[in-house]
Amino acid sequence: MATSIKYISEFFPEEKYTNDDFFKEFPQLEKQKKSLEKIGVENRHIISKSETSLDLAIKAAKKLFKEHPVQPNDIDFIIFCSLEFEYTLPSTAAVFQDKLGLSKNIGAIDIVSSCTGFIHSLSVAKGLMDTNGHQNILMLFPSSLTKEFHPKDYNSKFIFGDGASAVLLKNEKENSIGQFVFGTDGSRKDYIIIKDGRGRNPINESSYTNNINEYGNVSCNANFFMNGTGVFLFGIKTIPQLINDILTKNNKTHDEIDYFVLHQANEFLLESIRKKSNIPKEKFIIHLKDTGNTVASTIPLALNSLMKKGESLSEKTVLIAAFGTGLTWGGTIVKL
Repeated sequence: MATSIKYISEFFPEEKYTNDDFFKEFPQLEKQKKSLEKIGVENRHIISKSETSLDLAIKAAKKLFKEHPVQPNDIDFIIFCSLEFEYTLPSTAAVFQDKLGLSKNIGAIDIVSSCTGFIHSLSVAKGLMDTNGHQNILMLFPSSLTKEFHPKDYNSKFIFGDGASAVLLKNEKENSIGQFVFGTDGSRKDYIIIKDGRGRNPINESSYTNNINEYGNVSCNANFFMNGTGVFLFGIKTIPQLINDILTKNNKTHDEIDYFVLHQANEFLLESIRKKSNIPKEKFIIHLKDTGNTVASTIPLALNSLMKKGESLSEKTVLIAAFGTGLTWGGTIVKL
C-alpha cells in the first residue's frame, strides 16, 4: 500500500489586511514600498481576537468533508500541527476529535512545528500508515501567528497571514510519497523565536520592553521575532542543497520533476532559490500574493492552487521542501 495526498481544503478568516491598510498603518514606510513589494504579498487574512487556531482547523475540516467524498467517520487518525493550542494540556487534536464528533477509536496527536510543519507531519503520517495500516489520516495546519506580533512589528505584519488547510492522506495502491530528507540547527534558534512565556523564560517585567533594530522595526521578548536577514541567508545557502539532497535520495533528476513547491516564505527569497537551483519558472510555484506566509499551511495551499486551476496532478511528480523555525528544513517527492 502507498500513502497519497488525496484531498486538500482551505479556510481563511474574514478580516483582510491589504497593502493599502499596511501603508496607512505605517506611512513612514511608503519610501520602501518598491522593496517591500518584492516580498510578493498584496493581501492577508487576519484571525479575530475571539478565534483560535482550532476554530480555523474546524472550519477547514468541515470544508474538506463538504467538498470531497470523505466523511468524518472515515478518519482513523488526526494530526494537528500548529504553534497555537487550546490548552497546555490536553492535546488540541483530542479537542478537535470531540468538536467534530469523530470516532473515539482513532489516534490524535499535536505536532509543534512551524514552517517545516507540513513536512514533519507528512513524514509522521506516512510512518503511521506504513507501520500501522491506517487508511485515512486527517492533517490540520492552522496558523494564527499574527496574534503573536508586536503592534509595531511592520516586518512580520507585511509578510504573514492567517489561515488553515485540511489535508486527507489515504492508503492506496497507486501514488506515493517518497523518501524524506531532514535538517536541524538549534544553534540558530534565535533567528525565529518568541523568547518569553514558557518554561525557560517565564513572562516577567522586562518581557514587554521594546527592542528596536537598526531599521526601526519593533519587537519584544514576549512577541514573535524574526531575523529576516539571517533567515534569508540561511535559505539561500541551505535550500538549494536540500533540493539536490531530496533528488539524490529519491533517485530523481531536475528534469523528472514536474513542479517544485517550496514553503512560501516570500517571493524574493523563493526567486533567489529558484535561480540558484536553475529551476525553470514554469515548474516553480509561487502562491502567496493573497495569503501571505501562512507558516505550515503554505505548501498544501500552493498544491491546492494547482488543483483548483484544474491541473491534473495524478501523473505529476512534485518536489516539496520547507524551512523555518528551529532552524529546521526538510522535504520529499510526492505523486499526487
